Amino acid sequence: MAVNFIAPYLVYEALDDAYGDSWALIVSAVPPLLWSTVELARTKRIDAISLIVVASILFTVVATAMGGSPRLIQIRDAMVTGVVGLTFLASLLLKRPLIFYLARAAMSRNTVAGFEAYESLWARPGVPAAFRWLTVVWGMGLVAQTGAMCWLAWIWPIPRYLLVSPVISAAMFGGLMMASLAYIARNPAVRPILRGAITWPGVSGNR
Repeated sequence: MAVNFIAPYLVYEALDDAYGDSWALIVSAVPPLLWSTVELARTKRIDAISLIVVASILFTVVATAMGGSPRLIQIRDAMVTGVVGLTFLASLLLKRPLIFYLARAAMSRNTVAGFEAYESLWARPGVPAAFRWLTVVWGMGLVAQTGAMCWLAWIWPIPRYLLVSPVISAAMFGGLMMASLAYIARNPAVRPILRGAITWPGVSGNR
């Protein structure tokens, strides 16, 4: 909360009058970037949130090179989120959607033989359809979130957007997560995901 929400707002407010909207917005991305760097050094891996932060920094650099419009820089996180959503939807054309590979990567870190377990999971009846449903929900949800954030960036003052938009984004992410968990809980084919384990012969997981 402090690093990703409050710190960017405080940095922007401190620098806006002296350096203008564009540079204040660019520098406001430094606290999350430093936090992501520290987490990467500590855990030796980059998580989804850190990846979005880094991608938003790259988007900021590109936006600055294109003229540094404050509104364009302001929606950097939303644009990255939208690209992720579109990528999810495009992955429906593949044999396995992207969400399956993300889930498999997470399971491979937390269980013994997690990779093999997830490969076997795909063969269960109903599992491909479940992952495709989750892909549609997350893809459309992230694209809708991007649209909402861009609209708010257009009609709100920059300080209000910096302070309130992360809360709205967190609420929308939370809604998508709750919908996904509720669906998984009702679907016996993918319900083992909620336990953090998949029980197969020779495969043990964390309970």
